This record gives sequence, C-alpha cells and structure tokens, in this order.
Amino acid sequence: MGRRRGVADYAGHHGRDLDRRGFCRPEGVPVVGPGAGVEVTRWDRVQPALPYLFILFPAVFALLREWRWEVLALTVFAAAWHWLIVTKWAARPLPLIAYFVVLLAVVAVLVRIDTVFTVTGVGVFVQCFALLPGWWAYGGVAATVGVLVAARLEPGRPPAELLSSFVVGVLIASATGLIIRTIAEQNDQHKAVIAELKDKSAKLAALAEDNASLHAQLLSSAREAGVLEERQRMAREIHDTIAQGLTAILTQVEAAEAAVGEDAPAARSRLDTVRTVARESLTEARRSVQALRPGPLEHEAELGTVLRDFAEKWSRSTGVAVSVGVTGDPRPLHAEVETSLLRVAQEALHNVAKHASADRVRVTLSYMDDVVALDVRDDGRGFDADATDGGGFGLTAMRQRVTRLAGNFVIETAPGLGTGICTTVPAIPAGPNLGS
Repeated sequence: MGRRRGVADYAGHHGRDLDRRGFCRPEGVPVVGPGAGVEVTRWDRVQPALPYLFILFPAVFALLREWRWEVLALTVFAAAWHWLIVTKWAARPLPLIAYFVVLLAVVAVLVRIDTVFTVTGVGVFVQCFALLPGWWAYGGVAATVGVLVAARLEPGRPPAELLSSFVVGVLIASATGLIIRTIAEQNDQHKAVIAELKDKSAKLAALAEDNASLHAQLLSSAREAGVLEERQRMAREIHDTIAQGLTAILTQVEAAEAAVGEDAPAARSRLDTVRTVARESLTEARRSVQALRPGPLEHEAELGTVLRDFAEKWSRSTGVAVSVGVTGDPRPLHAEVETSLLRVAQEALHNVAKHASADRVRVTLSYMDDVVALDVRDDGRGFDADATDGGGFGLTAMRQRVTRLAGNFVIETAPGLGTGICTTVPAIPAGPNLGS
C-alpha cells in the first residue's frame, strides 16, 4: 500500500509541477519559460542534452580503446530509451519506473565492460533528481550506487569495504543532487519574480497610458464645458443688458413719436433715425445670442427635426439603422433644456456605435404636460450596470446634464438584452435664462 500511494503521489506531483527542464518545481513557483515571457538561458538549452552526453562521451572513449559491437548497441539503445520515455511518457509513473530499471541494467552491463561508463552512472544520479520528486530521488540514487558497486564487485572484497563504498557513494551523490535541486528551485523562483515584475510593469505602463488618455479626455471635456458656459454667460449678458436696453429705447422712441405733433418734421426725422439704429442694433444683438447657442439649434429649429437630422447623419456614418419618433405636442423649450436633450441623444448614439454592436436604434422624444422625455434604445449586447460602478465618463456627463435640470436619468440594460437610456426633464418653455 505504501508503494502504491507513493507512486500515485508522484504521478499527481509530476503531472502538475515539473518545469520545462524536468526538475520538480517547488510550491508557489509559477511556470516560467518562453510562453510565460521569461527569457530562456543558454543553460536551459543545454540541459536537455546532458543525459545524452553522459551516455555518448564514455562510449566514444571506450570504443576508441577497443571497438566492441555490444558497447555500440547498448549505447544507442540507452540513448533511444531515454528519448522515448522522458520525452513521451515522463508524466506517467509506471513508464518512468521501467525507464530507471532498464537504464540501470544497461549501465551495469556497460560498467562491467568498461569502468569509463561509471560517468553514465553519474548521469543517472542527475536524472534521479531531475525526474523523481521528493524522497523518491534519494531512493533512486541509492539504487544507482548499489548497481555501480555490484557491477564492479570483485571476489575477496570484504563486506565492510563494499558497505562503506555504498554509503559514501550515496552520501556524495545525494549531497550533489540536493545542491543541484536547490539551485534549480532558486533559479525558478528568481525567474518567477522577474516574470511577475515584468507583468506588473506592463500593467503599470498600460494603466499610465489609460490615465493619460482619460486625463486628455477630461481636459478636452472641461475645455468644451468652459467654452459652452462662457458662451451661455455671454448670451445671458447680451440678452439681459444690450437687448433689453435697445428694447427700452425703441419703446421710448415710439412713445415720443406719438407725442410729437404733425408740425415737427425735424424731430420726427431724428426719432426715425434713432428708431432705425436701435432696431438694427437689436437685430444684431439677437443674432449674436443665436450664434452663441449650439450649432444644431440655430434659427429656432425644432428639437425633433434636429434629432432626425443628426440621427440620419449618424446612421450613414455607422451603418446602424436608427429611427426617430416624436409624440405629444411639440413646442419650443428653453434653450438649455433642448441643448441638454440633444447632447444626451448624441452621447447615447456615440456609445451605441462604440460599445453596443447593435443593428437597430430607436430614439423617442415625448412631449407631455409638465415634462419631456427622451428614450434611446438599442438591440445591442448590453452590459452589467452593477459592474460599471456608475458608468464611464459619457454616462456620467449625461447624468450631470440631466441632474442640473432637476430631471431623471435611468439606464436600463442587461447582458445580451440591449441598452436603454431614459431621460426625463421639466418641460420649461422657451424664455429667459434658467437663472433669471
């Protein structure tokens, strides 16, 4: 039972924890190598050839001293046997046990023929620590030393001498193997640390790049927001000062004109001139206010018409079918309300093109008594709203626009079920600025 359990333990250990060289990997050390981004060293390339060198070099010396066909045959067989088992069946315990049994038998015969093949026995020591886990390696070393001592057994040698040779051989081979295994484990640990550092460095570089991109986006958005705010401020100033002043002038001029009698043509002429100049100035002031509003809403265009025009352009550029519907009684709304709804629709369609992989989008603008609603729904792949932690910058910007108008902003989505952006804002009629 003990042996069966040990072999089973070995099979599980060997199947999981052999590194690419064959050495058993210590606990907590991940796989390293070409596939893991770790540079392969020259020693890593040489190691697989070591068993063949331990077999072939002694054979060359032995054959140069005396050509013997059995030496050549056993050498070729040992090399082929190593290649067959270690490269094809090393992950299975039974073939590996057969590998060591046959290899030790071949080594025993070769050592009996020529003592130079003791070097091959040293190679078997290395293989014990390279292929066998834990204490199995030391058992393999003891078996190898026993085979080497038995192969050179001579009549008349005292048992004490044989025992001492065996013990000394096991101790030396075990100590050497332990050193080799320790160095290999430390080497793997160092490579694992290097691989982890490289991975973290790559992640930090990617994070820095993302942060730089986000920073640039935030700067651009802040700049655009500042420009828009300044345009709105200037529009309010023009409306509240120049335009109102010119309106007052016109009122006074018209009143004075009514008070002037028919016998004052010179006064009437001057009043006509003042009225003409004031009306022209008022026209210019109104034109300036219109110029400071967002481009699509110039010339008092209806919001539904602007949405249709933008949706058609967006559909032509993206290839995604889009339909725009308007319900209720369309009426002019305050400029900031219409601008905010337009921007929400534009950002929602931008997100569809960028993330949704949708085939169709439906935009619905609904005019009700007290509120106006905008719904943008696609049939794309959707997303997990809980996992987005509030959404990206685009969703945040849309939510802020709507919240500023005391409206509601809702995202309806689920993976594979598309996404709906539902916006409801007060239906503030066209008129003075919201801060008035």
